[in-house]
Amino acid sequence: MLAPYRTTFNGKLDRLSSLIDRLRVDVSFAAVDDTGVGDSNFRIYSDQDRALRLVFYPGNENGSADLATIAAEPNEKTLVAARISVSGIGKQLINALPRCISVPLAQEPFLTAVADPLIEEAAHPRCGGQAAFQRLCEVVVIRLLRRAMEEGTADAGLLNGLAHPRIAAALVAIHEAPGEAWTLERLADTAGMSRTQFAVTFRDVVGVTPIGYLASWRLEIARSELEAGQQVKSVATLCGFSSPAAFSRAFSKRFGAPPKQARIEPRWLET
Repeated sequence: MLAPYRTTFNGKLDRLSSLIDRLRVDVSFAAVDDTGVGDSNFRIYSDQDRALRLVFYPGNENGSADLATIAAEPNEKTLVAARISVSGIGKQLINALPRCISVPLAQEPFLTAVADPLIEEAAHPRCGGQAAFQRLCEVVVIRLLRRAMEEGTADAGLLNGLAHPRIAAALVAIHEAPGEAWTLERLADTAGMSRTQFAVTFRDVVGVTPIGYLASWRLEIARSELEAGQQVKSVATLCGFSSPAAFSRAFSKRFGAPPKQARIEPRWLET
């Protein structure tokens, strides 16, 4: 029997946790060069009035961001500089964010509550500082995702779907129970919509068909489980494939390597 979906403390559907569980966030302090940017893609600035501004450039996690979008203003100084790298299945969430996020923290008390201890950890390194900094950056990423979903600032795609009052229920169902025997009719029923209305709305909002999204999600789950060392047969069952052979065919078509090879040598997988 399908387990009930997670809810928030106020009883509403939790749209993010099943994805965040599979999101890996790696954080490192970044050097600052003469441009004031260096190799960071995450910054917190302060101006002469001590007003704070948070900047995150998820579009470039492995190197220098576009200087025009992340550099400090003439009256600002850098308080925090870091490089945030996101991997795992939940990376789809990051890809759905705007290319560059710049937030005056005076307007965002929930982000300020995390920014203040980040500034403290950067300014006064102590034992356990790297671990604390890592976890605080993870919270920042989660809160930026929540902000984008609630304000509708994400590009078309997954976050838009999670922001939709009906499509979100179907997406959470897929995320939390990939092995269920989902059909278009069952997903439409979960969303409380007719089959046709659901199919059209899902494609318009998310950018792919419901069954196409389901297939992609199952294979991404499979890749993650194989990389963790799980057996091919158990992964096939977990992800809802009718047999290991059917799983192997779908996996090879998607990633260019059979599951057994991918389990032993994940570097063979295509991105």
